[in-house]
Amino acid sequence: MEFIENREVEQEQLKAIFRDMVKYSPSKICGMLGNAIIVPVYTSILSPDQYGLYSLSIATLSFLCIIFSDWVGLSGLRFFKQHEMTQDMSKYLTTLVTMLGTNLCLMFILANFFRNWFYSQFNIPLTYLMAILLLIIPVACRALLFQLLRAQLKSTAYTVSTIANQLMTILLSVFFVKVCHMGAIALLLGMAISITITDFILIFQSNILKWSKLQQKVEWKSFLPIFIYGIPIAATSLSTWIINQSNKFIMNSIHGFSQVGLVGVGYSLTLPLLMTIFSIITVAAIPRIINMYEEKIDVRPIISRFTGYFVLIALPVIVVMSLYCVDFVRIFSSNAKFYEAYKLIPFFAFGTFFMAITDYTTLQYHLANKTYIDFIIKLISGIAGVILNILLIPEYGLIGVGIATLGANFLYFLLSIIIVLPGLRLIYPVLTLSRILLAFVPTVFLYYLFINTSGIHAVVQMLALLTVFYLCYFFLAKTLIKRNE
Repeated sequence: MEFIENREVEQEQLKAIFRDMVKYSPSKICGMLGNAIIVPVYTSILSPDQYGLYSLSIATLSFLCIIFSDWVGLSGLRFFKQHEMTQDMSKYLTTLVTMLGTNLCLMFILANFFRNWFYSQFNIPLTYLMAILLLIIPVACRALLFQLLRAQLKSTAYTVSTIANQLMTILLSVFFVKVCHMGAIALLLGMAISITITDFILIFQSNILKWSKLQQKVEWKSFLPIFIYGIPIAATSLSTWIINQSNKFIMNSIHGFSQVGLVGVGYSLTLPLLMTIFSIITVAAIPRIINMYEEKIDVRPIISRFTGYFVLIALPVIVVMSLYCVDFVRIFSSNAKFYEAYKLIPFFAFGTFFMAITDYTTLQYHLANKTYIDFIIKLISGIAGVILNILLIPEYGLIGVGIATLGANFLYFLLSIIIVLPGLRLIYPVLTLSRILLAFVPTVFLYYLFINTSGIHAVVQMLALLTVFYLCYFFLAKTLIKRNE
């Protein structure tokens, strides 16, 4: 496919993406704050064993969603524009809903068949397993409806629904724990009720009823493209799950639920917290980049631009988190029994960085509908992560988990920049990276001044380091290292 350079369209889409980022940012910021609140709240009302059980339950839920539901929603986003242009949205939505319903029925059949094996392998009580299976129904519907909102570029509706869902989940979960004394399962119940309410709101926001028709036939010819695109995505997401969450199950089999609770705290304070805020860029940019690609516009310059923005936002935050990992855990955990999770923060934080940046380096595979490449390189990384976990956890415990997670995520990033498709090679944001490196110089000097000075609170130090970094960066951007448009 031949692509043309169109600076006018590029600048127009660049401004539109920034506008969408502003619209999406409240939901992401509130989501980040919600994730930050969840850790101290949940660790204050649950024991390490109960928090470990909750973490394993969420990991199991993620596993099932990856296999049976999430990829349907992502496929809906990818092919929405094509079907909207051909005005066959009713058939397309019927196809998506049919696929999702079929997948969930298959999940229940397999779960019933393998329930005893699953219980014996992972020691999750049968009550929790049943709660997870019921919870996946509203979660799967929400995933599809959210992607339909993204495809229609309804960023405001997306924001409102996300914030409402987050607040309801926290309030209901705490209510059930405090009033009903139900333990970790109360958190799953709170999620189920809040997500179900959100689903009804999303049905109206996404205008799915406008396209729905009674007795609409399924468009069987759409199944194959959706499967070809979606199944590798599911396999790729499963590999991501293996890299970042399989360690909980391995840790549980070796050291029990209490150590899983520590892994859960380290995970909750890094990946969901960071990815929520980092995704402000991708949630706004990717739908428009897909539209540009379909219109045969060269998308490499705009991908490069936003890759640089991601590094600018992410790297300083992750470096500061890692330097102050002990203080960071104590700020967000009100229970001293969870403080040991600080050992995981640097490994998980940098692992999250490498995983997040691959959203840009692997976008080439999604645009070219060659998601099987993404699957292969992530599967290799996932297998490497499992092997490292099995080898390192028995001897090194939490440190072993951290090394395995960071190593697997870095391997995935490395493979994604080695294996490139013709015409879609990433243009590295050299200008932005140069400013970042130079801005780190005075920041490092300030850090060494802080560690030799007593009496300054850790939060003040962290904010000061970030402030100095960004002031230096924007000074360089305006004076010494300018961009020539």
